[in-house]
Amino acid sequence: MVPARSPPYCSDKRSMKNTVYKLIELTGTSTTSIENAVARAIQRAHKSIKNLCWFEVVETRGNIAKGKVHHWQVTIKVGFAVKD
Repeated sequence: MVPARSPPYCSDKRSMKNTVYKLIELTGTSTTSIENAVARAIQRAHKSIKNLCWFEVVETRGNIAKGKVHHWQVTIKVGFAVKD
């Protein structure tokens, strides 16, 4: 079992002791890179979720075509602050 970790501060530096966070899991995809797959997942989430604060890479996988990486899939956990 992995020990629980405190989420990092959000960009507005409010007190963590009074903040409630929600955690969701997303999988981004890319034909170019792991970083691009992560960025695509975060950019898409940003369109509909406010207060995104941090992310953690959970799993990286992909598929192979003709002996080369063809497609990346990166699963991330994204945390965001729940506002009143």
